[in-house]
Amino acid sequence: MAHLSASFSATLRVHLDDRPGAFADLARAIGDAGGSLDAIDLVRVEGARKVRDITVFAQDAGHVERIVATVRSLPGVEVEHVSDRTFLLHLGGKIEVTSKAPLKTRDDLSMAYTPGVARVCEAIARDPESVWNLTIKRNTVAVVTDGTAVLGLGDIGPEASLPVMEGKAMLFKEFGGVDAFPIALATKDVDGIVSACEAIAPVFGGINLEDISAPRCFEIEDRLRASLDIPVFHDDQHGTAIVVLAAFLNALRVVGKKAEDVKIVLTGVGAAGVAVTKILRAAGVTRIVGCDRKGAIWAGRPGLDGVKAAYAQDTNPDRERGSADELLRGADVYLGLSAPGAVSAAAVATMAPGAIVFAMANPTPEVAPEEFGGNVAVVATGRSDYPNQINNVLAFPGVFRGALDARASQITERMKLAAAHAIAATIPEDALGAEYIIPSVFNRDVVPAVAEAIAAAADADGVARRRHGPESS
Repeated sequence: MAHLSASFSATLRVHLDDRPGAFADLARAIGDAGGSLDAIDLVRVEGARKVRDITVFAQDAGHVERIVATVRSLPGVEVEHVSDRTFLLHLGGKIEVTSKAPLKTRDDLSMAYTPGVARVCEAIARDPESVWNLTIKRNTVAVVTDGTAVLGLGDIGPEASLPVMEGKAMLFKEFGGVDAFPIALATKDVDGIVSACEAIAPVFGGINLEDISAPRCFEIEDRLRASLDIPVFHDDQHGTAIVVLAAFLNALRVVGKKAEDVKIVLTGVGAAGVAVTKILRAAGVTRIVGCDRKGAIWAGRPGLDGVKAAYAQDTNPDRERGSADELLRGADVYLGLSAPGAVSAAAVATMAPGAIVFAMANPTPEVAPEEFGGNVAVVATGRSDYPNQINNVLAFPGVFRGALDARASQITERMKLAAAHAIAATIPEDALGAEYIIPSVFNRDVVPAVAEAIAAAADADGVARRRHGPESS
């Protein structure tokens, strides 16, 4: 399906003959090449030629190149240069450190640094807990990766992962007011990653693990949760699980079904699939059948690794077997956390009436929503160009905002459930519908609601160092 996106957009500086219809010919050629005109700016006039900056949207990088080639082929048109707008946005990185206090005079310097800073250091040495009030720790999160499972790119290394980690830090700041810093580690060794996180922990109020491949991510998180007294949160697992549960709860309301009554077929038993299954079971779902490339996972299936063997013990109570397509017959819910083609549209058509389908592979869903039959009542994807986008941005800024406000020592299961219910509740009953089961990432009510729920749950679980209240002492 053609989808024009700002992520594949470019600005072309072109020299056009100054004649009637010249720009119309250019615009027509861009349209014929499948592109879309956005901004059009006149830069200057040079005698019998006009210089314009033309911004075009395309489907992918190859499409941009084809549009540029089409423009270059036009008579009376010279392309001076082409600027990829996404690369321009990344020049020099996307984040920076700024000072909160002025440094203009000798007095400013003497208080912010030597000699005044020594008294603050001594105060923290006497009372280590005061580090929360007297340093950035109270509002700072480390975004830690080894670059082994980046988006849909896989193992691309720590340097190549940095643009994603910088983007994550931007989202933390924009939506949660949290200062996050990217930490890309040049090691894949579990012991090395754990040691690095333990070593930097004094600076941070929380650690967000990001894009670390399974099954190592499970051990890394478990060990850090045991050794550190600050929240450790693997967003690829738990952020996804929280948002899926929020959407699932509202989808059930739309179709009039209950969690304890539905059968779920899930493809993709990796980090996200395991976490999604765990939170759904905590929410009352009893019939979940997870599938990998070999079909259903069931207790006793030969060749299961440790993670899948444990998964089998907690799921598929009837020990169903077969492919994901076969298991979808009569199922109420399909959750895709895998890859395009994991299930077929024909199999989706065999699901129970009022079916719920979350096809979350990104950028290409497991099965295209346009191919569904009339059986499917609610659809969600990982994309922004369909209704009901499952996006972790709805979870992690509020989760860490609430955890930092409460100075929580960990993120508990109760806190994750509370976050999911808070997200779901931001959609009022009279607005809920098949195409609106999950709020927009730009809904500014979401983060405060999640933060409040997280802090309250931290209080209830006894992991809060103080009663919640943003930036209180």
